[in-house]
Amino acid sequence: MSTIRLAELRDTPLDVAEVVAALDDDASGGLTLFVGRVRDHDQGKGVVGLDYSAHPTATERLRDVCQRVAAEHDVHGVAAVHRVGSLDIGDIAVVVATTASHRGDAFAASRALIDTLKAEVPIWKHQRFGDGTEEWVGTP
Repeated sequence: MSTIRLAELRDTPLDVAEVVAALDDDASGGLTLFVGRVRDHDQGKGVVGLDYSAHPTATERLRDVCQRVAAEHDVHGVAAVHRVGSLDIGDIAVVVATTASHRGDAFAASRALIDTLKAEVPIWKHQRFGDGTEEWVGTP
């Protein structure tokens, strides 16, 4: 079985249970999970919603990040799913998870996975604020 269990972009709501199920195996003593949600504020301004868009290579880049994290950490499984399209406050934007024999390895890998995904995968956020202004985040 591949270490990369799930690496996708989706325009439909994300399911945490699906990510956890993708990583199910009897050898893993630790599973760490990060769920990123749309919050109602950013830099002191009220957020009313946002849109995520992605470069056509984003899924390939996400898989590359997952492969790199798997190679650099002693993990059994890696999963990452990011939402694209319009999201409301409270919607899940990203889910990443890893499994390993021990919790320390799983924690370190999950941290590396979300941090590297945010830094390297070409996904851009367009925030809409309550005062009528807007902002793009993460664009080149």
